[in-house]
Amino acid sequence: MITALSGDTSRLRATVDFVKEQDTATLLPLLLPGLDGPELRALAERCGFSHAALLVFPPDEAALDAALADCGLVADAPPRPSVIVRERLAVRHKRSAAELDVGILRPAVECLDGVRRMVEVFALTVPPGSDLDTVAAHEREQQHETHVAFEVETPDPLVLRGLCAAFGRYGATPDGGGYNPHENGTVFYFTAPAEAKAAGYRRVELYVPGDHRDVLAAHLDEHRRRQPAETLLRLLTGAWTTQALAAFARLEVADAMDEERAVGVAELARDLGALAPNLATLLRYLAMLGVVSEDRDGFRLTDTGGLLRADAEGSMRALALMYGGPFYESFAGLDHTVRTGQVAFERRFGENHFDHFARDPELAGLFDRSMAAGSRMFDPLPVHPVLTAAAEGATVVDIAGGNGELLGRILSAHPRLHGVLLERPHTVETARRLLGAAGHTERCAFRAGDFADVPEGGDVYVLSRVLHDWDDDRCVEILRHCARAMSGTADLLVVERVLPADGSASLATAWDLHMMCNVGGRERSADHYARLFADAGLTLVDRAPLPLDGSVLHVRRSDPANTGSKV
Repeated sequence: MITALSGDTSRLRATVDFVKEQDTATLLPLLLPGLDGPELRALAERCGFSHAALLVFPPDEAALDAALADCGLVADAPPRPSVIVRERLAVRHKRSAAELDVGILRPAVECLDGVRRMVEVFALTVPPGSDLDTVAAHEREQQHETHVAFEVETPDPLVLRGLCAAFGRYGATPDGGGYNPHENGTVFYFTAPAEAKAAGYRRVELYVPGDHRDVLAAHLDEHRRRQPAETLLRLLTGAWTTQALAAFARLEVADAMDEERAVGVAELARDLGALAPNLATLLRYLAMLGVVSEDRDGFRLTDTGGLLRADAEGSMRALALMYGGPFYESFAGLDHTVRTGQVAFERRFGENHFDHFARDPELAGLFDRSMAAGSRMFDPLPVHPVLTAAAEGATVVDIAGGNGELLGRILSAHPRLHGVLLERPHTVETARRLLGAAGHTERCAFRAGDFADVPEGGDVYVLSRVLHDWDDDRCVEILRHCARAMSGTADLLVVERVLPADGSASLATAWDLHMMCNVGGRERSADHYARLFADAGLTLVDRAPLPLDGSVLHVRRSDPANTGSKV
């Protein structure tokens, strides 16, 4: 171990010397051969050489401090947790990221050109006799995490895309990256071309202050196309993420945490009745996902993790429990559904999910809350032109309206409107309580029934996330019930996720798989919906986007004067 640590110190000293001697204008052409003239000047104006990095493996904190001191380095802050390097090590060595406690230190160096730069030290503690010895030996030999970094001066999306494109033109290829919530910074990694001569450095980092995951996504997609095994391994761990979030919700960890103050693991474990080491493992994994953040005082909730609090506005805790519970179990039978057409949920639980939930009041309540958890999709709906133009005293009929979340939003936005909610008996009572608490009881009627009971006399009818539960024949039947109840001037607003016509990425594609596996339903394209409407005597008039890849389809009864559609 002493010999290995001495090797780390030698590498650290060489890195310090490199940082002192280089500057932006001389280093860029070494990394990107052929870069010169106006383009070199343009890049040098937009990004500056900021640090060189290496990964070391001290046996303990004292040994790390001694190695830094030997090289004239002083860390002015405690190590911050690494998210990106820890993930990369986990993938390379097929380890859980939770057991790879990698910290980052950035001691400053006074350089020959008068600029203060840094040496970025990633440190993975490897105590004597640890099974991490093999990781350390491999990493020392291969130097995967050794790199030079340039910090982007103007973190503008257009500048970032231009810099990435310029690196690509001179032979650099995407090599991963990520967002570190502990320091609110985004990293773009590249591999320099084989002919690069920058003193053995082949990996290049662009560091950008702030959260730029929108630009990073295209960079990572390109990297994954070149790394199929890594891509597949990351995809295969998706089940772990679902269960980690579900466990976080079941244990009510978010409710015991604070977004303003870090809480120590021991204190959290005591409050929750959990084992502190195991809870720490869970929290470190969730920190990698941005659900919590970690510092020397413990863990705190991020905005994302805050949505798993039971009392949070727009809480998604019920979704975590549902996706990590009954729907998680049924997805194990997805291959059976693909092979036979039988709904996996029905095979697992012996009945369809509506009947299964209805027989268990606790599960039924969880399902209704999980449906309401996606309510951000509804945010723009109350200002839809059909609702804003509705006359004084007009009636909005919400068909299969769940616990009244959407109807309540509409009535709150439009005090002049009245509402009718049609639902199953047990859900109607829940909706009555919630809408009553919101002060809407006097303007809202409640009807227990099925789709055949759609009441006449409404001015605006709403079908929100209903049709995707059913096959085409049942959808047409439901829509015919609506058409029979609608007058010639009534409007129908259908809220669904619509499959993109161009095959682009969309939550609708994921939900299409979910509906097939758990309900026997499906998501559909706009053209497909238009055909169903036509079969029911209705016409698609217009379509508008909603959050969470949703859409609202405006539908009216067909008549000779209104046969066109606009999608």
